[in-house]
Amino acid sequence: MYYLSQDLFFPPVHLAHSSGIIGLGGDLSPERLQLAYHSGIFPWFEDGEPITWWSPNPRMVLFLDELVVSKSMRNILNRKMFKVTFNQNFRDVISNCQNIKREGQNGTWITNDMIEAYCKLNELGIAKSVEVWQNDELVGGLYGVDLGHIFCGESMFSSVSNASKVAFIALVEKLKNENYKLLDCQVYNSHLESLGCREIERDEFMTILKS
Repeated sequence: MYYLSQDLFFPPVHLAHSSGIIGLGGDLSPERLQLAYHSGIFPWFEDGEPITWWSPNPRMVLFLDELVVSKSMRNILNRKMFKVTFNQNFRDVISNCQNIKREGQNGTWITNDMIEAYCKLNELGIAKSVEVWQNDELVGGLYGVDLGHIFCGESMFSSVSNASKVAFIALVEKLKNENYKLLDCQVYNSHLESLGCREIERDEFMTILKS
């Protein structure tokens, strides 16, 4: 594990600890965040903790053709209950991701500093959002970092049942149409698995990332 200075540097990901942690410290500047994502690394820490950088092995990803849409979800999409927009309300989406209550979690890893850092990335056209609306109210969405051939998903929220799934499915369809290679989902959870995501070796992920 490396302790980062103000120099823009990350060690090679194969040097990460078995937990996935590769470094502590540094900052959340746009330059460092861009270097991190292009290096297969992302920040993940709670308020009051040092900035912690991760490159897990294995890596949770979605190969876009493997998206699973259940029959019930297809019915919801066909009913056109929601309107989807792209990159129209980034700050509102990330703020909702910060505030949404999640089962089994006491707090959030999306600190106020993280919000400001990713909003700066959004202003640079690097971080992007998906918004889901119902009756002109923002009810779901997601945000992440767009690397041009890979979209690195960061967080989703939903205040109405299935709204975050609508955002996810809409993003995947958009990425497929634009010939992206995969959607990076970082670490395993069962909800992502139900949508078709699966774990791959970090080496395979890095090969795709660098291609």
